[in-house]
Amino acid sequence: MIANMIKRTKMPVALTIAGSDSGGGAGIQADLKTFAALGVHGASAIACLTAQNPRHVLGIEPASPRMLLRQIQAVFGELHPAAVKTGMLFSAANVRTVAGFFRTQKSETRNPKLVVDPVMVSTSGARLLELAAMKSLKEELLPLAALVTPNLDEAEILTGHRPASVEEMRDATREIYSRFGCAALIKGGHLNHSPVVTGRRSRGGGRDAVDIFFDGKTELLLSAPFVKGVCTHGTGCTYSAAICAALALGYDLPRAVEIGKNFITSAIINSYRIGKYFALAHVSPATRNKSN
Repeated sequence: MIANMIKRTKMPVALTIAGSDSGGGAGIQADLKTFAALGVHGASAIACLTAQNPRHVLGIEPASPRMLLRQIQAVFGELHPAAVKTGMLFSAANVRTVAGFFRTQKSETRNPKLVVDPVMVSTSGARLLELAAMKSLKEELLPLAALVTPNLDEAEILTGHRPASVEEMRDATREIYSRFGCAALIKGGHLNHSPVVTGRRSRGGGRDAVDIFFDGKTELLLSAPFVKGVCTHGTGCTYSAAICAALALGYDLPRAVEIGKNFITSAIINSYRIGKYFALAHVSPATRNKSN
């Protein structure tokens, strides 16, 4: 009787298609924690298994394209995700599998917004995307995306040159939009900012971590104090997952990117120690000022 009186909350669904991180700091694990923190039900399709910890990637084993597709189909068959993000896909076959699914999905009435985090190289230097998969990522997956979220190294791979200033980051977002037809968010957290460009120092004498977003109409310069002395694992995964969650909640893309920036900034500031390393704190700041 009491169970019948409970009013059930309806949650939107977000799907992550990425690699599993045995250390729990990045990949599927980070994405699901982010979705939960932002009030979204997280579904997952595991593109590859990794044996890794905050220091090393010890091994990678991709899922078969058939099994990856079956996972995605299982989620879409009953859960109807409102937004999807991709992370580490690793193989060309898996990139093509994901692209093929979403190419078909574009003709459906329920067409979720797709965020592509082009995971290519780990913080420790391990290659996380096969060279043969680069072409498929550029030619097949990015044209289907609503947003791509490269760091500076990944922006270099996508454009052929590494942004060395905020102005060059602005140019690169426009180049990516022109080449691939999707919005771009270039993450410049490790850029050596010039005071002429950023115009100010953050508290503690450090520079700001500046990201640039461009979607063909709107440009955002997203700035937060660079947190010194904290080396975290999984920031790119968490950032893109927060944007994906915000899209699933119904925010438009520029506002979703702002929510993602606030979330990752909070996660870094409130990071905690695990052994000799730091882990991001997946605690949600308020998602206010909903725009649609």
